[in-house]
Amino acid sequence: MTTTTTTRTPDEALPESAPAALHTPVIDWFRTHARDLPWRRPEAGAWGVMVSEFMLQQTPVSRVLPVYEQWLARWPRPADLAAEAPGEAVRAWGRLGYPRRALRLHAAAAAITERHGGEVPRDHAKLLALPGIGEYTAAAVASFAYGRRHAVLDTNVRRVLARAVTGTQYPPTATTAAERRLARALLPEDEPTAAVWAAATMELGALVCTARTPGCGRCPIATQCAWRLAGSPAHDGPPRRGQTYAGTDRQVRGRLLAVLREAVEPVPQAVLDAVWDEPVQRARALDGLVADGLVEPLDGGVYRLPLT
Repeated sequence: MTTTTTTRTPDEALPESAPAALHTPVIDWFRTHARDLPWRRPEAGAWGVMVSEFMLQQTPVSRVLPVYEQWLARWPRPADLAAEAPGEAVRAWGRLGYPRRALRLHAAAAAITERHGGEVPRDHAKLLALPGIGEYTAAAVASFAYGRRHAVLDTNVRRVLARAVTGTQYPPTATTAAERRLARALLPEDEPTAAVWAAATMELGALVCTARTPGCGRCPIATQCAWRLAGSPAHDGPPRRGQTYAGTDRQVRGRLLAVLREAVEPVPQAVLDAVWDEPVQRARALDGLVADGLVEPLDGGVYRLPLT
């Protein structure tokens, strides 16, 4: 016997009972299975939540945890970070990758200190106005730190909604307006419940509804999942390409930054030249670091992490 289920686009109307039918099992599952992460504890506060959101972008939890703990021990408030040179943020970022996030977090800390008396704002619009804060981060901080009602759409949430509601294996490459409308339509009306729902769907995508090997047998909404009911059809969109690292400009940039992070004094060009054999790629990577504000060139052919 074959079960057929028609998939719906994110803009097609949901049955009136659909949101409520998803909320209870997902939230109940989350309350039992959520990981005990430091940024979820009450003592983390809004600043701890914000730091975690910057660090977790494109970076797994296991790599973030030690850097997060060290960061909060050194800079427990936005003003503490703002008082230091941005290069210190880059240094403390270590090998998390995508180090421009460190500069953006430093700029946000400076703006919070200057505009908001050192307190991370509660209001979504004020969060969105901070440098380095986009729609996702503003919604996540407002929701996770302050229990506000916002659609929080990271990759994990988008994948859960794509499968459970629209019946597709993967969401589009970039977040669409239709996905945002769907996420808002699924939000519980009650603010605290909506905040838990946001965290719960994110955790479900991270632990169960994973990209490559979803654990449908452990999923609290498997019996309602449109993708599973349709027979788990394979992705029929553009090919999904994994990110490469070895031999890329990203790898060269990382090696150059590693030398600069370890250095107390400015680093001569000759020392940087030793980290990568190919001169054209090495020069391109160094120029990119300078253009991004991650490295500061000085007279005499030496380089350092930025002071301003």
